[in-house]
Amino acid sequence: MDTVASPPQVEGALPDDTQAQLVGAVERAMASTGSAGAIAGVRVPWAGEWTQAFGTNPDGGAVAVDDSFKAGPVTRAMTCDVLYGLAADGVVELDDPVTTWIVGFPATPVVTLEQLCDSTSGLGSYQPRLQARWEANPSRPWAPHELLAYGLAASAPTGAGSYVGSDAGYVLLGMALERASGRTAADLFGRYVFEPLEMAGSSLPGRTADLGLHGTQSVLTPEGAVDCATAVDLTSLSPTAGFTASGAVTTVSDLGRYARALATGLRPYDGEERFASPLPVDPGAPTWYTVDGGAYQAGTLVGQYGSVPGYQTVAFADRDTGLTVVAVLNNSRASAEAVRVLGWQLAAIASKAAAAAGETAPPSGLPWTPEQMDGDLASVATCPLP
Repeated sequence: MDTVASPPQVEGALPDDTQAQLVGAVERAMASTGSAGAIAGVRVPWAGEWTQAFGTNPDGGAVAVDDSFKAGPVTRAMTCDVLYGLAADGVVELDDPVTTWIVGFPATPVVTLEQLCDSTSGLGSYQPRLQARWEANPSRPWAPHELLAYGLAASAPTGAGSYVGSDAGYVLLGMALERASGRTAADLFGRYVFEPLEMAGSSLPGRTADLGLHGTQSVLTPEGAVDCATAVDLTSLSPTAGFTASGAVTTVSDLGRYARALATGLRPYDGEERFASPLPVDPGAPTWYTVDGGAYQAGTLVGQYGSVPGYQTVAFADRDTGLTVVAVLNNSRASAEAVRVLGWQLAAIASKAAAAAGETAPPSGLPWTPEQMDGDLASVATCPLP
């Protein structure tokens, strides 16, 4: 499949004052989550770029900007990419019942491939049921049907049509796309996600992955409090525990390229219909915060975020300007809302970056400010903030 070109980008670094604000935001998020390491990258088409690694790995080695890490739930958007790519190639239809491809799955209510991508089937999640087992034996490999069984045990599909985040749904979608195409999920990710975007540092690995940024999780005291000074290394958690829900491995530069493509529709199968029927993330969410097509929409931003044991990851880009923010924190004890807040704060800071010579900055249209995100971070912090 042919590669695609990225949106125009001013060469050079972002202004010093913008960089200082970005660094401060990342360091505050690290403190709030107990993360000893992090990597972040920002691209502002009219102003420049910034990428920086922070802190150290558990072995004392410095984190590097090109270190690989687990993409976590950003994998879900990639699985939807494969669905839309296969649909464009005539291999599947979006409204195919999953039972067309998966034998033994309940026939009623009817669950379609598109519902699995949109996470509107009502199928439950397996991570809460397996978290303790992953922590006790992280290198143990998992078969997709095992993960699906735990998701079905949590909640059978209801066909309700409302959004309920389901890792098991994306595992099931990956299984169905394998059956429909006769290719492995790793091959499909290569064809429809990594190769067109020249994401040479990304993959959907098997039982193990060699990761540059080590993932950790703060331990709990006997009283149940978070011990922010002590963390266990969970880097060895098998990628098979995530499969097509959270198993991809990537780098900050690759993930930035991916977020821009997702938001701005660079590939032939990136159609507006994918995000044309947005649903509220939850009943109390602002009207500008919705979800559809395996991705969140926050104002003009499109992207994904979340956590897997060891990592919290966020990737968003602006559909109008191509402004892109990516970050990973290497401690998963805190709520994944912490990394979402970090991503949105980076975007708010970057959106106000002064234009380079000969460029014009577009109006800043995000419905939040960096200061508001500071308050939101404090509300989800598990460790003391400076």
